[in-house]
Amino acid sequence: MSTWTSNAKSLPALALAALIAFAPALAEAKMGGGASSGSRGSRSFTAPPATTTAPRPAAPMERSVAPQPAPQPQAQPAAPQRPAANPAGGAFGRGLLGGLAGGLLGAGLFGLLSGNGLMGGLGGLASIIGLLVQIAIIVVLARLAFQWFAGRRFAGAMGGAGGGSRPGAFAFTGGGTGLGGGAAAARHAASEPLSLRPEDFSSFERVLSDAQSAYSQEDIGRLHDLATPEMVSYFSDDIRANAREGVINRISEVKLLQGDLSEAWREGQDEYATVAMRFALIDLFIDRATGKIVSGDASQPTQSTEVWTFRRPAGEGPEAWKLSAIQQTA
Repeated sequence: MSTWTSNAKSLPALALAALIAFAPALAEAKMGGGASSGSRGSRSFTAPPATTTAPRPAAPMERSVAPQPAPQPQAQPAAPQRPAANPAGGAFGRGLLGGLAGGLLGAGLFGLLSGNGLMGGLGGLASIIGLLVQIAIIVVLARLAFQWFAGRRFAGAMGGAGGGSRPGAFAFTGGGTGLGGGAAAARHAASEPLSLRPEDFSSFERVLSDAQSAYSQEDIGRLHDLATPEMVSYFSDDIRANAREGVINRISEVKLLQGDLSEAWREGQDEYATVAMRFALIDLFIDRATGKIVSGDASQPTQSTEVWTFRRPAGEGPEAWKLSAIQQTA
């Protein structure tokens, strides 16, 4: 086998090794490291509605200072109902014993109606046994009647003391109080839809370009003008991580290709707008020491679709919008 053939066969293996070596860098060559980060107020852990630009659900937050919603308790399956215990004990009224007792009771009543009296005479052993059976029947009936009256008195006492259900005692109200709505319902009640103007969308496009440029220049001061402190902290972490790897994430020629609104709302003292944006850009990793391209193509723009959320103080103008979250799309 010739040397050329051997080297030729080793080329695919070398290319694969190089691809694996640069895979982490390629995955992170994006503002924010390609992660879903930030906060969307009370909707931070609720997927924003899909749009034409981003028809698939946005990825959930991987980094966020927003509190995680408490897990909702799952309803426990109802315990199987057990048959009520017979007040007189046993399975009275069921099966053979129930039929026998019913027959004896009917016989005693028949004796009363026929004029022979409840005891029907005491002559002979059979009469004595019949007397005992009739006494037992009377005792059972008395116990049944006593427990029935006692149960009615107990139910009446509980109703008078507030043990019964009182309409409206725990009714959920729109203001977020009560016990019936839960935290999610309270958060939804605390927000209201927000109408946007064309100037707002122009501001979103401006922040898209300016934030990418500031991140590329590692200008933390400029990032504070464009993003919330939370997002600036994530960008700073990513920049420091790149520095430890000896690279710089250079981003240029950012151009918005398509964008549309997912949702906008007012919540407390803040207003939020979540928009889906598809944009083109030159995204490179540059070696800090040599200035050589480590990954990316300086002549061929790449496209990315992300869901960005902006926040501003309620009542402020378009210039007050700041980036508060970035979510990746599938």
